[in-house]
Amino acid sequence: MIDARILDNLPTDPGVYMFRDEEGEILYIGKAKSLRARVRSYFRSRDGQGIRTRELVRRARGVETIVVGSEAEALLLESNLIKEHQPRFNVRLRDDKRYPYIKVTVQEPFPRVFVTRRTRNDGSRYFGPFTSVGPMRQALEVVKKLYTVRSCRYDLPREAPPRPCLDYHINRCKAPCVGLQSEGDYRAMIEEILRILSGETRELKAEAQARMEEASRELRFEEAARHRDVLRGLESLERDQRVESVQGENQDVLGLARDGELGAAVVLRIRRGTLLGRESRRFSGLGDESEEELLGAFAAQVYLAGGSEAVRELPTEILLPTGFPDRGVLGELLTAEAGRKVALSVPLRGQKRRLVELAAANARHLLEERITAQEESADRADAVLYELQDRLGLKVVPRLMACFDISHTQGTEVVASAVVFQNGEKKRGLYRRMKIRGDWGNDDYRSMAEAVGRWLRRRLDQGEPLPELLVVDGGKGQLSAVLPVLEEVGAREVAVVALAKREEEVFMPGSPEPIRMSRRDPALRLLQRLRNEAHRFAVEYNRKLRSRRTIRSALGDIPGIGPSRQRALLTRFGSVRGVQEADVDDISRVPGFSRVLAERILEHLGAVEPEEA
Repeated sequence: MIDARILDNLPTDPGVYMFRDEEGEILYIGKAKSLRARVRSYFRSRDGQGIRTRELVRRARGVETIVVGSEAEALLLESNLIKEHQPRFNVRLRDDKRYPYIKVTVQEPFPRVFVTRRTRNDGSRYFGPFTSVGPMRQALEVVKKLYTVRSCRYDLPREAPPRPCLDYHINRCKAPCVGLQSEGDYRAMIEEILRILSGETRELKAEAQARMEEASRELRFEEAARHRDVLRGLESLERDQRVESVQGENQDVLGLARDGELGAAVVLRIRRGTLLGRESRRFSGLGDESEEELLGAFAAQVYLAGGSEAVRELPTEILLPTGFPDRGVLGELLTAEAGRKVALSVPLRGQKRRLVELAAANARHLLEERITAQEESADRADAVLYELQDRLGLKVVPRLMACFDISHTQGTEVVASAVVFQNGEKKRGLYRRMKIRGDWGNDDYRSMAEAVGRWLRRRLDQGEPLPELLVVDGGKGQLSAVLPVLEEVGAREVAVVALAKREEEVFMPGSPEPIRMSRRDPALRLLQRLRNEAHRFAVEYNRKLRSRRTIRSALGDIPGIGPSRQRALLTRFGSVRGVQEADVDDISRVPGFSRVLAERILEHLGAVEPEEA
């Protein structure tokens, strides 16, 4: 329970609050118009609170707040922090996959066009996501056939080769690298490509038709043939790439479906009356959240969490199945980003309502597919678990398994991860990571013993079930280190094995020889998946701590920059590099910073190359 005096001294400004447990892990991230009023509301009457909220309050031991200037800034910061930390008590949404985009580097004098699965804040234009790779590849292939876009990676015009490459000789490029095509001519071509990727094929077809006829009348047959090829390519795209024609404009349409703890959400992207594709998210671990809360979390992730990383083509209207508390604030943020009105509407009748129902039908279908797939995978998982039980000679089927790994940087920033699989599938909500408290340095054995002991004690204290199988990443040494811990905490019934990386051998207590399984054995593959996930989770945490240490040293070494000012800078600029790229006026506008201090900060950071936050 959090001390009442702490709650009474919270700021009344808008901002973001973070509840932490006794280990310092973030349990929940929220935003508020008044931080004091919102946080205190959790600790008043429990009447009407759901199970999830009551459990959050029970576990909370501390609260941290970040004050911002407005509700809009709070919503944006909340979305980014949730994406970074993935707290267990926040609604968890996951992409079905990382869909590809077509990227046009419009910030370059001679832009390139290529496929990427990552969007970045680099000024480029991104088209997508493409939920089907076939249409995306076709669109890109048509663009490359119709237009002479460069494929090289030279930083033109600063870098340039001594002579044109093969693309020039086979008419795939006009060699702007050596001055054979002007920047203006190249830019005009890129503008046409942007219109194609934006779905403006109808207008471009009319232009290509007119140019072809004009060139033909003037006996410029080679030019006429090129326009003819452009026309055919545009017709191919219009016929094959588009998913479906609908009676709409430039709209995104959101739909939701829910079944107990599972849920699905989709956004249909309609541009110029054509349905270009569908983006989806999956919900898991749902508690007593309302439809409005789920919709708000989904909309924030789609449009805010990472949404400012790319130059996007936002719709003029977003159609919703229902309203949600932050609808107005989200509309303000998107309107500011787009430079024009972006309306968030809840249609009640007519064609727009039918589009919302279409999105809901897509979400229901996605959810049904997922439930069916889970039922089928459960059957397959049972067979693998029984096989693993047989291979290891376990007393019980290992339906709940946990794996531990240690990661450090030359004996510093020593961390441990604990990942959990249930019925052969990841249970991300049960993942834990921890800083090793003992000053063990490079001693992985003692670090592993500490991590396993702390994790087991916590589960026993909270009355949570223990796993049927513990897996430690390593060999005989790690296994020997954790066996006394099982006795010490009273968990001797838990089976434990060690999985060595190099030979993929499984070491068991009391057995001098390791168990060797075929590399194709599904039982071994399950253990490998578990081990690899623990390794990934541990390394990720170690990198985060190293990054934080770099940030702290880069800013903390500046005279006059304490923790609160560091937090203010990182909140305003996002990272140390963001501070580095700001100017004196930008920094001096942050509350609490003068021009003299801003000059001192930039002077200090001028010779520093920090890691990104």
